[in-house]
Amino acid sequence: MALGTFVGELQRFAEELQDYPEPWREALIAYSGCILSKFADYSTSTCTWHNSGEKLRNTFARFALPIAWDYCEVNPLGTTSGSVPAMTDWVVRYVEYACATLYSAPVPRVRATSAIKRPSGRFDVICTDPPYYDAIPYSDLMDFFHVWLRRVLYGLTPETDAVFAEPLGPKWDHDRSDGELIDQPSRFLHDVEASKRNYEDGMARAFTRFHQALNDDGRLVIVFANKQPDAWETLVAALIRSGFVVDASWPIETEMKTKVAGGARLSSSIWLVCRKRSGHRAGWDSGVLAEMEANIMKRLHDFWDAGIRGPDFVWAATGPALEAFSRYPAVRRQDAPGETLSVAAFLHHVRRIVVGFVVGRVLRDEGDEERGDLDNLTTYYLLHRRDFGLGAAPAGAVILYAVSCDLSDSDLAGKWDLLVRGGTTDEDGESAGASGGEAKLKSWDRRRSRSLGEVLPSGAAPPLIDCLHRLMQLWKTGEQSRVDAYLEGRGLWNHELFRQVAQAVLERAESGSEERSLLESIQNHLTARGGAAAPRYADII
Repeated sequence: MALGTFVGELQRFAEELQDYPEPWREALIAYSGCILSKFADYSTSTCTWHNSGEKLRNTFARFALPIAWDYCEVNPLGTTSGSVPAMTDWVVRYVEYACATLYSAPVPRVRATSAIKRPSGRFDVICTDPPYYDAIPYSDLMDFFHVWLRRVLYGLTPETDAVFAEPLGPKWDHDRSDGELIDQPSRFLHDVEASKRNYEDGMARAFTRFHQALNDDGRLVIVFANKQPDAWETLVAALIRSGFVVDASWPIETEMKTKVAGGARLSSSIWLVCRKRSGHRAGWDSGVLAEMEANIMKRLHDFWDAGIRGPDFVWAATGPALEAFSRYPAVRRQDAPGETLSVAAFLHHVRRIVVGFVVGRVLRDEGDEERGDLDNLTTYYLLHRRDFGLGAAPAGAVILYAVSCDLSDSDLAGKWDLLVRGGTTDEDGESAGASGGEAKLKSWDRRRSRSLGEVLPSGAAPPLIDCLHRLMQLWKTGEQSRVDAYLEGRGLWNHELFRQVAQAVLERAESGSEERSLLESIQNHLTARGGAAAPRYADII
């Protein structure tokens, strides 16, 4: 009722502005629409109370409509959090800032149109922040605001009438093969493959139009921030199909910490600068991979020294790697005549190099550019433990690290018994302590499989992290003979890499914890009985 009343008053307000100069009238009504939007955001039954800030939390604290077990109702006519005067104050603050900041800037032309429509003229630069695959249903969320804004802004100008011609925001139009471009199977009768194919083809069509619209020496700038490997593979494939080569890339921290928590976005956006590809001959995988590895190592050091960590670090390396791969319309495999190196295979190779680099830093092995001799499960454990400790990690990061280590998040939780997912409990009834979109590492004493640390069914040696956790469990029993027998049987007495893994985990263990005490005892035992000095490392950064 409050929103409806407010809309009626704004419509009367618009009528009272008939004698104002047209630019003033348009501006005042448009700003009133902004106030209405913010008021609507704070006026739903999914708004909750922000305890620490003692204020109202808006509907869209993230890009979704969450379930709220209780809600907080705003007083629209008050002067506190969520009220119309408060929303007006926020809009006025921005308007004053924007007017001062952009006072001497050129006046932009804003058009709402399809990216695949051929524009008139040619351009020096095209900059786009494309839809992030399946991360956000943009137009579904847009409808929340669209239905209210339409009541105030329709009839204002021909431009606003064109934007608000339909009762809801633009979705995918199957007849015109145009519209909002996201991977959302529900719009394709829940056909997952059709939805994915439509997104990939649509991205390629848009990039092809950009290619046609750019001058020969023009640049395409793409801003992307998604943790999902599939999203990056689709983006890269579309770029190559449309005739672009990545010329440079920069990770720029653009996201608020509260905005990225638990989502598919990164705290840094990766800015890819592309130019038109000049050559049409295919390349060979051996040369492309060698060039990529040479290019990427210096940039990895630069990114690491700049303080980039976690999933951001993995994807920051993608840009420099693509400089070699995207130079060719196709990259042929020398070991398989007639076959090409897929984007997925190339990006997997890149991720393995990046993961090896990070693990080398975790093990304090600064001389190694890439640690490829560590088993996949231990590699995953060290990556996860370094970035998230034993606390909850977002699903996107878990999936990215798992894929980078040739694992799956389901196998990590099931087959390897290394993860416990949010919303679940282990065999002792212990909760994961995380939301449904998160997962936690199991502590050493919660891994109860009888085969932990034993030779795998394939006959391969067990992962070193399994050996370490098994050894910790044996040490706790106090049976020295069983500890020594296990060390002897697994060949761990003088296993330098095992020592490094144990030391890396020790340095991540909480001071005074049982975990740290056990690891210190094991390291001392290895030093005393193994005949080699325990490695001494600086604290992990």
